[in-house]
Amino acid sequence: MTAATHSTLFPQVPESADAVLEGLDPEQRAVATALHGPVCVLAGAGTGKTRAITHRIAYGVRAGILQPNTVLAVTFTNRAAGEMRGRLRQLGAGGVQARTFHSAALRQLQFFWPKAVGGDLPRIVDRKIQLVADAATAGRIRLDRGELRDVAAEIEWAKVTQTVPGDYAAAAHKAGRESPRHPAEIAQIYGDYETLKRDRSVIDFEDVLLLTVGILQDRHDIADQVRAQYQHFVVDEYQDVSPLQQRLLDLWLGDRDNVCVVGDASQTIYSFTGATPDHLLNFRTRHPGATVVKLVRDYRSSPQVVHLANGVLERASGRAAEHRLQLISQRDAGPEPVYTEYVDEPAEAEGAAHRIRELIASGVSAGEIAILFRTNGQSEIYEQALADAGVPYQLRGAERFFERAEVRKAGHALRAAARFGGNDSGLDAAVDLPSQVRAVLSGEGWTSEPPAGSGAVRDRWESLAALARLAEDFAQAHEGAGLADFVAELDERANAQHAPTVEGVTLASLHAAKGLEWDAVFLVGVAEGMMPITYAKTDEQIEEERRLLYVGVTRARHHLSLSWALSRSPGGRPTRRASRFLDGLRPGSSGSGRRGAGGGPGGVELGTRTRAGAREPLAGARRRADRKVARCRMCGRTLDAAEMKLMRCEDCPSDMDEGLHDRLVQWRARTAEGLGQPAFCVFTDKTLIAIAEAAPEDEGELARIPGVGLRKFRAYGSDVLAICAGRIVEDELGGVDEED
Repeated sequence: MTAATHSTLFPQVPESADAVLEGLDPEQRAVATALHGPVCVLAGAGTGKTRAITHRIAYGVRAGILQPNTVLAVTFTNRAAGEMRGRLRQLGAGGVQARTFHSAALRQLQFFWPKAVGGDLPRIVDRKIQLVADAATAGRIRLDRGELRDVAAEIEWAKVTQTVPGDYAAAAHKAGRESPRHPAEIAQIYGDYETLKRDRSVIDFEDVLLLTVGILQDRHDIADQVRAQYQHFVVDEYQDVSPLQQRLLDLWLGDRDNVCVVGDASQTIYSFTGATPDHLLNFRTRHPGATVVKLVRDYRSSPQVVHLANGVLERASGRAAEHRLQLISQRDAGPEPVYTEYVDEPAEAEGAAHRIRELIASGVSAGEIAILFRTNGQSEIYEQALADAGVPYQLRGAERFFERAEVRKAGHALRAAARFGGNDSGLDAAVDLPSQVRAVLSGEGWTSEPPAGSGAVRDRWESLAALARLAEDFAQAHEGAGLADFVAELDERANAQHAPTVEGVTLASLHAAKGLEWDAVFLVGVAEGMMPITYAKTDEQIEEERRLLYVGVTRARHHLSLSWALSRSPGGRPTRRASRFLDGLRPGSSGSGRRGAGGGPGGVELGTRTRAGAREPLAGARRRADRKVARCRMCGRTLDAAEMKLMRCEDCPSDMDEGLHDRLVQWRARTAEGLGQPAFCVFTDKTLIAIAEAAPEDEGELARIPGVGLRKFRAYGSDVLAICAGRIVEDELGGVDEED
């Protein structure tokens, strides 16, 4: 049996309807051939649900049972919808509408608005923060920036749960929500916000769904027109639908039941936005004759990873836990998950970066490695650690691949070459499609070897390199293809948001990682207070945190590392402990002797921290006792992690040597330019300030400055000490020369 979640990059279109079913396992085939009536697919992580439902649609289309233009497949992200369109195209089922709920609703709203209301559809506001601020001001309520975001989120929750301003307080209390301000104040702001929108003739993102629902409810002729167009519905990630989205789906369906829903209650992690698994769990009650298929064969993860994933849910409680799926790995055995305890967060970040370098050296692609954390605020320390280690990375949630400036520019260049390439002498030596693409991309900044370090220069190179690799794959799959064919492929991929892989370690929150997978995953900050997060108080909130960890674990195919730190800052009190969700799973914890199908409880590794070239264990109590609290050298206050590099409070006066700092800045700029990388990859601004304040006289003093790790000490230590000693000075042109 072939892996359910993997396919070649450019597979051949199946020759027939029966060929669409080839390679599916028995349960996936059952999904693909259940084309009539209500169908509920309970699909565990990594079990090939997207494969099953796209093959279901394609089989129905190729067999003549479904007409492409009458099928509407809805999901929750543009990326997922784009992936679905791309797979359907590869299966010979182009023309099927695959959209997000909002995209499908907006398309209908724009089409029917002139008929239902008259005139043009009001403008949709990109961000509601300013409107919320104006509404608060109108009610004489002062909100800081954080409160503005939180109140905006409360308004979004109220609208997707179909709660009007007057009912907000009661609804929030019933749902157990902790309002950022008094519920009466939020209700007032919510009401003023709606009034402002009407006065300014604008609508927001949630109004797209609300107005579409309103039109379909009030105008039966329009509802009939929509139902005549769409006869068959597929809903992915059904555990995440909100009451408003379910209402829209009901109106699309009318009195019909040709709907297939796919979901996993154990992956419900967006309840704070109004999502609820109740619709999935109640589907068989609403549709007693529904066909139900369970997908439990995990094609993504090794038995060791699957064993841990099952173990995370083993102690779960609540209704979703009652319907959990026991995954069965279909892959060969892999390494045991590694549990690592560090003395503090900087040590945890350094440890992750070190192990990632080892994985890359062993042959694991940087693009197949991810660091996942609970909150976006944890990202910075890992960005710095990876930059210090010379490891390229990308932040999940950044702009889409085909919207990047360098990709758009490269696309224009490739399109021009396809049209006028016969007059381009630069293409004369190019003998095939890949070499033609490389020749064009070289004019946009691509080189055969990547630039050193990370940052914007490396990011641009990685984007262009992804296009070059895509050209090679395309040429292998399409013999005799030319530049025009490749440009057409890029256009189709851009429309489907089907981006090629960009090389670089992914940094992402656990929520942003949903639906993605990597060969190696580092789950960091798996400690009490972060996982579960401090503000998770109720049993329901705690269980959602458990499910979030489950989602993180199931992102890994082969290598999985879980880590936590005993304190936040170097020298801090080691009061933290590993997450309760790991109890009974990691060695040494309560009940860790229990075993289940799929493998043992995993390995253990002590955390390490690099100090002037030595790697030393930091997990023992003796070592922790030797660490002293870090205090400001100016006022004596205890420092946090962000202030450790300066060894003083941010607002305490600096005793920096300004001249030395200027020389260091000029040296850094010249060094970074020579390496072709951003200046911060040499030393960050704070590290340069710390060096200028300390003015180290020997290697020991320099090595003790936070931010000067072993790699940078070896690379730049002699230059920095020479500048500090005055042996390298500025010349009149702003360069540097050695004194006699």
